[in-house]
Amino acid sequence: MLEIILDTETTGLSFNTDKIIEIACIELENQIPTKNKFHVFINPNMDISDGAYQTHGISRDFLRDKPVFKDIAKEFLNFIKDSKLVIHNADFDLAFLNKELQELDLEPLSKDRVVDTLFLARQKFPGSQASLDALCKRFKINTSEREKHSALVDCNLLTEVYIELLEKKEPLLDLQPSQADINDLDSSKTINTNRKKIIVPITGEERNLHREFLKVHVPKSSMLN
Repeated sequence: MLEIILDTETTGLSFNTDKIIEIACIELENQIPTKNKFHVFINPNMDISDGAYQTHGISRDFLRDKPVFKDIAKEFLNFIKDSKLVIHNADFDLAFLNKELQELDLEPLSKDRVVDTLFLARQKFPGSQASLDALCKRFKINTSEREKHSALVDCNLLTEVYIELLEKKEPLLDLQPSQADINDLDSSKTINTNRKKIIVPITGEERNLHREFLKVHVPKSSMLN
């Protein structure tokens, strides 16, 4: 099953007056990231609000030579195809994306194909904070790369959060032993039964180092004579 982790950055908070300036997508197959990614910066042809700039640090000057949304729309839609979309606070991103798509007379993205990890987190941990930062902290996910918000960095973090929310740290692994595995196990039991105990000798230097370690790190009262 293919899924797409998706995130955006924008010029501000209102989809009616603001625009998308960054889109990132990471493809998952059976909850395992593939090598397929989509990432693009977009020229909004408008100013970026101070609040948004403080959040993501993306300036209008940086975006001046980037493509506009209509130039990347088909590539974006070809990447996501009909895959399930995994988004944190999906209403926000969908509102911006669908506004852009509708302006190009393209079909909007249906909410029915979306998994909102904010909703999943609130169901799983009612009453607790459910921001991406809070979930990363809960699951002990490293956020050192997240000095500012970034659609691509946030997609990477959300991928880890999503797996944790599904409680599938090793997604969809087939743990049922095959007949070949069973045969190998039986064979190894026979071999182990007939094997002599193996003792690996240590050198004099290794023995002296171990004694020095005991002197330094193990109290005398706990050492055996």
